[in-house]
Amino acid sequence: MNAIADRYKDQGVSSIFLYTHEAHPGENYPHLTSMEQKFRHARDLRERLGVTRPILLDSLDGACHRAYGSMPNMSWIFTRSGVAVYKSDWTDAHSIENAVLYFLEAIDRRRSGERLAPFRVERLDFRTQDLEGFNDALARNGPKAVREFKDAFG
Repeated sequence: MNAIADRYKDQGVSSIFLYTHEAHPGENYPHLTSMEQKFRHARDLRERLGVTRPILLDSLDGACHRAYGSMPNMSWIFTRSGVAVYKSDWTDAHSIENAVLYFLEAIDRRRSGERLAPFRVERLDFRTQDLEGFNDALARNGPKAVREFKDAFG
């Protein structure tokens, strides 16, 4: 996601990372109980993943996360006026870059005088499944996270 943000920043595209909470809390990264703790978790995440985009913190009760769908790894694209033009229940760089390119092209089409009318579309995208990375993240959070995930999903 950092690469996409860097690639399109000169075209007026900006990107943020909204830190909501740990999807699978454990002993090392437990359930959040304070904004100070949430700040530390977000800082660790920035360093661990190398996030270069601004990271904003959701409220402790997750109000923003709930308002936008409560999925564990969502992505949204908004116009400058705040209109949601893309919503995905999972962050996938290929899907997001495809959407960014589409909307940048639509801007160019409008600038050239083409009259465009919006419409809704729904499609199924595919993402690479990184089971090793997922299991590493569970282990990093602690044995409790590993145990609870196995209990919930086998």
